Amino acid sequence: MTETSDFGTFGRYKELSLEEMTPEQKRAYEFTVKARGQVPGPYKIWLQNPKLIDVMVPLGAYYQGGSSLSKAEIEIATNLINARWLAAYSNYEHEWIAEQLGGLPAEKVEALIAGLPTSFEDPRQQVVYEITSALIAPRVVPTGLYRRAVSLLGDAGLTDLTVLIGYFTSVSLTLRAYDVPSNAIGLER
Repeated sequence: MTETSDFGTFGRYKELSLEEMTPEQKRAYEFTVKARGQVPGPYKIWLQNPKLIDVMVPLGAYYQGGSSLSKAEIEIATNLINARWLAAYSNYEHEWIAEQLGGLPAEKVEALIAGLPTSFEDPRQQVVYEITSALIAPRVVPTGLYRRAVSLLGDAGLTDLTVLIGYFTSVSLTLRAYDVPSNAIGLER
C-alpha cells in the first residue's frame, strides 16, 4: 500500500499550479482574479469546477459592493455563519474584516464568533443579527421579527440577507470539508 497525505496546499485541497490547470480552469482563474483581484479562500477550491466559479464569483462580488446591506450588516451575518459551521479559515479572516472594514467593535465580533449573546444599537444591525441567528439555529422566524426585518431592510434587504446566509454557508462548508486551517495560505500564483 502506498502512503498518501491527506493534506495539500490549502488544507486537504491540493491546488493545481497554473501549468497543471485545464484551459477551462485557467479561464476560471483569470475570471476570478479579474473580478476579485485575487483568488480568495474557497475560490481556490472552487476553481476545480469552472462552471461553479462562473456562478459564485458574481455572487461573491455582489456582496462586495452591490448589496443593499452595509459592510457591517454583511459581517454580522458572515461571522455568525462561519461560527455556526466552525470554519476556522473564514472565522479568522472575517473577524479582522468585521472589525477593520465593517467598523464593528471587537467585543461584538468576538461574541458573534463564540456564540455569545450580543446586541447592536443600530436597528438594522440588530435585525440582521436576529434573523441570521434564527435561520442558522435553525428556528422559525416569528411574524413580528419578519415584519421588523421587512420594515428595516425592505424585501430586497431581507432577500439579500437570506441569500448571503446560503452563500456563506457554502463558503464555510467548503472550507470545513477541505479542513482549511485559519493560517492557510495556499499556492502563490
